[in-house]
Amino acid sequence: MAQKPSIPKGTRDFSPSEVGKRNYIFNIVKKHFKTFGFQPIETPSFENSDTLLGKYGDEGDRLIFKILNSGDFISKVDDVTYSSKNSSTIAPKITEKALRYDLTVPFARYVVMHQNEIDFPFKRYQIQPVWRADRPQKGRFREFYQCDADVVGSKSLLQEVELVQLYDAIFSDLGLVGTTIKLNNRKVLAGIAEVIGAKHLLVDFTIALDKLDKIGKDGVVTEMLNKGISEAAIEKASPLFSLSGSNSDQLAMLRRLLSDSEVGSKGVEELEFILNSIVELGLQSAQLTIDVTLARGLNYYTGAIFEVAAPNGVQMGSIGGGGRYDDLTGIFGLKDVSGVGISFGLDRIYLVLDELNLFPKTVEQDVQVLCVNFGEQEAMASIKLITQLRKAGVASDLYPTSAKMQKQMKYANNRKIPYVILIGAQELEANSFVVKNMNKGSQATFQFTEISDFINSL
Repeated sequence: MAQKPSIPKGTRDFSPSEVGKRNYIFNIVKKHFKTFGFQPIETPSFENSDTLLGKYGDEGDRLIFKILNSGDFISKVDDVTYSSKNSSTIAPKITEKALRYDLTVPFARYVVMHQNEIDFPFKRYQIQPVWRADRPQKGRFREFYQCDADVVGSKSLLQEVELVQLYDAIFSDLGLVGTTIKLNNRKVLAGIAEVIGAKHLLVDFTIALDKLDKIGKDGVVTEMLNKGISEAAIEKASPLFSLSGSNSDQLAMLRRLLSDSEVGSKGVEELEFILNSIVELGLQSAQLTIDVTLARGLNYYTGAIFEVAAPNGVQMGSIGGGGRYDDLTGIFGLKDVSGVGISFGLDRIYLVLDELNLFPKTVEQDVQVLCVNFGEQEAMASIKLITQLRKAGVASDLYPTSAKMQKQMKYANNRKIPYVILIGAQELEANSFVVKNMNKGSQATFQFTEISDFINSL
């Protein structure tokens, strides 16, 4: 007996219904990307390993899927290296490429390679799959789509303000009222590390702090201690773990805490500009709030950082995130090109919309009209009608065989097709067709000369 097929953990097949729902999200996201002036690009699914490695920190590097070299790759590994069983020394000899971990680093590579063709500031959007060798769980997959919007070539904080507006516009259009856009600044975190005496351990400090919502205060403290951050330093930082109050209250506390840190004070200043601008401009449905424990584990962020939480108490990880990276292109040789960008987590957004029952019912209607097949002559008349409907942009189909009426109607119901057209012998003689509204249970008769009337009634 043939073995039952399977797919790798953390990957999924998508049914027509699921693809329809995903395309609904894609279309809304693309619409607003274009409205905000972003241009589309695409990059390869895999990159040279040296493009990706070292850009996401040690934890990120461990989650990168590496691609084995073609041919007899193992023969190129010398006996000493092979016998060491050390993956870090063997890997460079057997793999030179890797699946992309995100869209931001490939975008930085793209900017450097195409810098002479680009008009700066360059606003790009990109919607493509990425891969991470993560442990699969709810809302976390090994293959998933990212929807990114970035601006490079401008240091203006108005770009951050615009990205907050973009988040608000898209989530409002999706019906996700009450999303929370969390805001922090890596300069603030650098300032905190400085004033508590852990400046040299900034990366370890931010990686641990970023896990507060996952492992709690005790877990963060333990991790910081394990990374060499002193108890005295952690004690100085402890008020951050439970910081609350309005945005103004938190800004005031941060100003006092970071008054002796130049970089920290600069971060507070940037936060204040973004918050004040949004207060003046207003948001449709989202709320923008400071979260001083927000760190985001990616090392390339240098300024504002964002993360979006789902509304209505839905238990889900972040459904969006991003931030400012002042010199990401510098790692590829192009210095002083600042950028800022955000990402939408399509798969998590899908799960949230599904849980809250926010997908329109029409999303699953890929065919608007089905013609019942009563026989050869009737089918030919139906095809002529369908041809005119399709030319008018109406998605139409004919059941391929003259099966029992009950079977054809069941098919229409299962496909959620809203209109069924009946052309039997009587309709052929009268040069007419009967339209049955599947939702209302009503029906109406039209002459073939009145096809436009039927189309207008849809």
